[in-house]
Amino acid sequence: MIGLCFLASTINYIDRANLAVAAPYISHDLHLDPATMGFILGAFFWTYAAMQMPFGWFADKVGARIALSIAVVWWSVFTAATAISRGFGSLFGYRLLLGVGEAGAYPTFTKVVLAWFPKRERSFASSVFDSGSRVGTVLSLPIVTWIIGTAGWRTSFAVTGVLGLIWLVFWLKLYREPEDHPGVSPAELAALQAERARPDAEAAEKIRWIDLFRYRSIWAMMIGFFCLNFTIYFFITWFPTYLVQARGFSLAQLGTLGTLPGLLAIPGGWLGGFASDALYRRGWSLTAARKTCLIGGMLMSSVITLSALAPNVYVALMFFAISYASLAFTGASIWTLPGDIAPTPAHVASIGGIQNFASNLAGVVIATFTGVMLMITKGSYVIPLTVAGALCIFGALVYLVLLGKVEPLPLLDRAEG
Repeated sequence: MIGLCFLASTINYIDRANLAVAAPYISHDLHLDPATMGFILGAFFWTYAAMQMPFGWFADKVGARIALSIAVVWWSVFTAATAISRGFGSLFGYRLLLGVGEAGAYPTFTKVVLAWFPKRERSFASSVFDSGSRVGTVLSLPIVTWIIGTAGWRTSFAVTGVLGLIWLVFWLKLYREPEDHPGVSPAELAALQAERARPDAEAAEKIRWIDLFRYRSIWAMMIGFFCLNFTIYFFITWFPTYLVQARGFSLAQLGTLGTLPGLLAIPGGWLGGFASDALYRRGWSLTAARKTCLIGGMLMSSVITLSALAPNVYVALMFFAISYASLAFTGASIWTLPGDIAPTPAHVASIGGIQNFASNLAGVVIATFTGVMLMITKGSYVIPLTVAGALCIFGALVYLVLLGKVEPLPLLDRAEG
């Protein structure tokens, strides 16, 4: 089940990263300046962020199987449609529509993890589906650059759009909830259900969606994830263009050396999930286990700032790789939090959507901010990368100070202020 989520996440990121890889070639063919390209790269995040909360609520209502099916079909169609773009308007519009569909992925993944995994395994399970984002980003470089080199950038969108429809066939055939799956024994099902139970479950079910914003921990998750994504979305939007324009990469180098940070981030995420679960199994409290990985990972990721000052491309790639791996390390615990603090299973996708809404506002900001800074500074990336590093440090402080105990949210009469 988590393998299917991993594949969906991989396809999700191939589809969204396609534009970042193709951006220099689209800019040339459609005569788009850096600021305009920044708006187009950021367009996806407007609708992706806006639809997180509605899609999280929807997934809690209809279940993971239906919600993720609708999401994947939607984003696959509009990935393919990008191939017929003729200018700013159509390209901007298709990216807006792509964001609507892709918004359903991560809130639904958190629901799958809560359904299928006990607490002691949730962080690693989350790291598996979250690593699909790095695998997709890495694969997009050699795959998309090869397609562009042989058939043009328009063909790259048509081809990658088909991947989600192939995945859908396997998802509909294989995915079931534990209660409906013939391979789950009564004892296993009872253990999973016991993990989700709480003594005051009937009262907890009355916590409304809007009430979730009254909890301090929800706001900590929103702000902390915004800080992480401000940095991580540089890799998904401007990183390929940075390597081409600031470091002189060829198309071949972009598809080889350019994959190194993303490649290191894959095991970095798995390590983060393993470390968080291992600390919990060794007797650490859930709060200590999750916060240690959240804070440590955010602090280490701040080295992205040093890449702007690196004397050569290899040193710069080293700092990029450390930063990206640290972000992935942190992400495993971030995506475990919705299941850890959800009052009931009927709240988990909603909480996942809320934190992802805030985090993806960062995509709008970093994409547009970087484009504008490039125009003002005549091509310098120092300011965007410095701001990214500073926000990593701020995010660590948010998880340290603002995030409360990692446990199911208390009833409203005992809620955090």
